[in-house]
Amino acid sequence: MGCSRANVRYPLMLTILGFAMIATFLVLIMMKKMSPIAALVLIPALFCVFVGKGAKLGDYVLDGVTDLAPTAAMLMFAIVYFGVMIDVGLFDPIVRGILKFCKADPMRIVVGTAVLAAIVSLDGDGSTTFMITVSAMYPLYKRLKMSLVVMTGVAAMANGVMNTLPWGGPTARAATALKLDASDIFVPMIPALLVGLLFVFVLSYVLGVRERRRLGVLTLDEVLEEENETETVLVGSGASGDGKVSMNKGGTATAGSGTDAPTGATGSADSAAHGDDDGFQGLDPNRPTLRPKLYWFNALLTVGLLTAMIMEWLPIPVLFLIGAALVLSVNFPHIPDQKARLAAHADNVLNVSGMVFAAAVFTGVLQGTGMVDHMAKWMVDVIPGSMGPHMALVTGILSLPLTYFMSNDGFYFGVLPVLAEAGAAHGVTPLEMARASLVGQPLHMSSPLVPAVYVLVGMAKVEFGDHTRFVVKWAALTCLVILGAGMLFGII
Repeated sequence: MGCSRANVRYPLMLTILGFAMIATFLVLIMMKKMSPIAALVLIPALFCVFVGKGAKLGDYVLDGVTDLAPTAAMLMFAIVYFGVMIDVGLFDPIVRGILKFCKADPMRIVVGTAVLAAIVSLDGDGSTTFMITVSAMYPLYKRLKMSLVVMTGVAAMANGVMNTLPWGGPTARAATALKLDASDIFVPMIPALLVGLLFVFVLSYVLGVRERRRLGVLTLDEVLEEENETETVLVGSGASGDGKVSMNKGGTATAGSGTDAPTGATGSADSAAHGDDDGFQGLDPNRPTLRPKLYWFNALLTVGLLTAMIMEWLPIPVLFLIGAALVLSVNFPHIPDQKARLAAHADNVLNVSGMVFAAAVFTGVLQGTGMVDHMAKWMVDVIPGSMGPHMALVTGILSLPLTYFMSNDGFYFGVLPVLAEAGAAHGVTPLEMARASLVGQPLHMSSPLVPAVYVLVGMAKVEFGDHTRFVVKWAALTCLVILGAGMLFGII
């Protein structure tokens, strides 16, 4: 009898400790009491000791590192690849196009961020999406002193909706786990996903209007950057008249005609020609790394790389490794120049790869101790029997916390089959269950267990806790909109 009680208590203890570990991690980073890397390493190590499996911590960590090593390698070389492509000017036309559309209007800038992230997400890779989106939009947000968490939040939500593409990962996992055809899952979901994407655009408009009210209505008259002088003219229309603010050679904002300069347009702004991240680096026509004669080679190489990624001709880490070697060798044939480019992007590479390996400790302990399995089983067990006929709805709702607190592999291969089996007993088809399981992706893309989110916050220089506080409520609302649309259209 005593042994039986102990057997019952141990899974319950693992379940409680699993939720406690995740809650402790989120609270500490959101309150900025610990850095994400420190929290990802120390908190699971401590809880591993609490569980009584401290002696196996090394094995759990090595298992986690082994699982995430390909992802870390992919991110390292992807950052180098796209970083060099930004240096040589591949994305300058995109930046100019966005500037032309946005005209320094905060509302247009936020909507442009969502549209750009959604378009680039067609390649199916979140890291690529965030690198291109942040590279194009970051200088504009910084120069106008817009909220950077708005940029990261909007980009993450747009990418989360698009992450449901069959080659994006979740749909393929759901199809594999339930032995279904990916197109049968995805194609009927398109109307609901379009509603979700439209909601992200509308939300971007609302957030943009809020930024416009905070900063004032701005129009970008001129962006002129030279090697020794940067001049940016912002014209602001306020209640008391038009104010003109120019950035002089020293980078100091000076007010011109009018009595009120727009909020956020004043302050220091160092010349981009001098290497400040706050400048319009993508528009500096004199930076020495530009390679206009190789533009079409770089463009075709990038298209070929993304095509190979979508067609799965080679593993993604191998593709980016080869791509990074090619782009460095062709654009910078001299070894000192190659070393300089690698050094220029070393900070981003170290931050992101370090975060991924730290996350390997977190996931390794969660999976190795069995916490994640018992957490999933507990959530399935607490579902009332009367909810059986509505298991698709239950699965859609559960996909929000479960895909946030565990990897897609853990959810789709560990939890979804159990939920699908429970649904089948009440006449709910596996296809409905698979579609419902995709609902949580807009929130999943901001999970601390998703390596790409560290690329996003790292390149945007945003604290992970600040991003989390901002995005969770909006991403969860986006998920519920997709779920509601799916039910309305009879898809789920």
